[in-house]
Amino acid sequence: MGLRDLKVPKMKFKKMKMDVMDELDKIDYEKLEKKNLKKKRETPYEDMTHYKTVKEFFLKSINEYPNNACILEKPNHKEPYKTTTYKEFGEDVLGLGTALINVLNLKDKKVIIIGETQYGWYVSYMAMLCGVGIAVPTDRELPVNELENIVRRSKASAIIYSPKKEEDIKKIKEKVPEVEYFIEMNSDKKIEGKDVGLQNLIDLGKNIVKSGNDSFQKIEIDPEEFKILFFTSGTTSNAKGVMLNNRNLAENINAVSAYVKIYPIDRLFSVLPLHHCYESTIGFLLPIECGASIAVCEGLRYIVPNLQEAKPTAILTVPLLVESLYKKINEKIVKSKKDKVVNTMISVTNALKGAGIDIKKKVFKEIYDNLGGNLRIIVSAAAPIDKKVGLWLEDIGITFLQGYGLTETAPISALTPEYKTCVGSAGKAIVQADIKVKEPDENGEGEILIKTPTLMMGYYEDEEETKKVIGEDGYFNSGDIGYIDDDGYIFITGRSKNVIVTQNGKNIYPEEIELLLDKVDEIKESMVYGKKPEANSKKEEKELIITARVIPDYEKIEELHGEVSEDEIYDLIWKKIKEVNKKLTSYKAIKSLEIKEGEFEKTSTMKIKRYKELNK
Repeated sequence: MGLRDLKVPKMKFKKMKMDVMDELDKIDYEKLEKKNLKKKRETPYEDMTHYKTVKEFFLKSINEYPNNACILEKPNHKEPYKTTTYKEFGEDVLGLGTALINVLNLKDKKVIIIGETQYGWYVSYMAMLCGVGIAVPTDRELPVNELENIVRRSKASAIIYSPKKEEDIKKIKEKVPEVEYFIEMNSDKKIEGKDVGLQNLIDLGKNIVKSGNDSFQKIEIDPEEFKILFFTSGTTSNAKGVMLNNRNLAENINAVSAYVKIYPIDRLFSVLPLHHCYESTIGFLLPIECGASIAVCEGLRYIVPNLQEAKPTAILTVPLLVESLYKKINEKIVKSKKDKVVNTMISVTNALKGAGIDIKKKVFKEIYDNLGGNLRIIVSAAAPIDKKVGLWLEDIGITFLQGYGLTETAPISALTPEYKTCVGSAGKAIVQADIKVKEPDENGEGEILIKTPTLMMGYYEDEEETKKVIGEDGYFNSGDIGYIDDDGYIFITGRSKNVIVTQNGKNIYPEEIELLLDKVDEIKESMVYGKKPEANSKKEEKELIITARVIPDYEKIEELHGEVSEDEIYDLIWKKIKEVNKKLTSYKAIKSLEIKEGEFEKTSTMKIKRYKELNK
């Protein structure tokens, strides 16, 4: 599922009763105290993994957890989740890899994988990583001309696509004669010219394996060899091709194992698009290493019923979705007139937890049930999040983690340790990485520099751009501005490319102001930028005008203020902006308001494409 033009749907949660007093009387506090009171750790887990390739832990997991659930996917909305075991997944991957090499002769060639999240995507990507060639995960939301451009730029020899992309594939077939095969997921079509079904290849490969050919399984993976090509969607510039190897991905898994424990009984909920490095690495490869399962969300409109059916223990997501869940649950609590009870119980349970007695799961059971009942971890990354959301999640007993990185760091370079969370930060540098601030100012802020084994090999066919971002000392210039506190936690305050520089040299980071605007009930989304004065402006100075481009939350406005006209909406939001300005130093104050119709154009991780918005 794509999240480029994401509109968060209405989420329906059950009414809250919050009859917690009877539950509190049943709790054996003495027993809980003995169970929960442990010395808090300050250091990474000693049993962190040390993998060098993805294939290493893939083969380990299919042998160690053959009967464990691996992928859960709904055939359609009315049917229950269908479970594929590790044994079945392993056989399908080995079958497909064998066929791609022995039948289609795609060894060491580039293969595009494009489509919504589904079983065929997982099998295809793993087969590529385990020895076929170079995987090119591609955004399914790309218009046809951009897809054609990616095919040419990558020099792809095959395209594995979902049935929903069939029409787009038909449109480019004749224009890309260099593509040898078009492979359709969920199809058992036999080879007809360049067309073939993915299931047919899996079956052919399985038969080859049964005949005694284990050549694919025996392929040795060079950890340093170019194996994945991610095209960044780019919030500020055209897409670049990021070259990664097996070591980059394996080091992500090693990094997480030092900070967070994932168990075979865990279940991750997949809601983000798999073509993005964040989801395909941490949302897919990580649970595979741990013997955990992955439940596929059907789409945003089904997120609540899917959560309640799949009962995940962890969700990997982005701020907009976390904030929407938080908002909708709290609206239901208020409508149920249980907000005072919840706030009181947060205070009580926090005090008890401090004494080693954690009863949050019992007290807030109704909230958990709305999210499936088993949730213990939410990870947010890709953009800043309102701190109060993370603190509230921690208050009800959910471990809230944040990650930081870019496609260029495959993607994790920093992560919150679960044993010592720090809501509001982007986490600590992973144990293998060195992160520092370049030329910090008086506040300790500067560009974040990263040296890490997860760092890309470079930009595809672009040595000049690679040299611009990776110095001779091996540090990657992230383009992010931030600071690092005394405990090593990283705080990102903005993007260097988004910075607004005033005439007297002051730097204004739009993200800082946007976080404040997005807390305003009447504002759905915002983008702050420096607007050039009109050409006929009589003002002598040419100071940029700090401007907020805003999408109103019309539903909330009607709920709070009744029916209002467009002019009244403008005045209403401008009044709220004046209140926000009081929280800002004078040179950061918003001077102009623009009401935007429709949605902001976004990347797959829901970052606003500022350069496109500003060009409109």
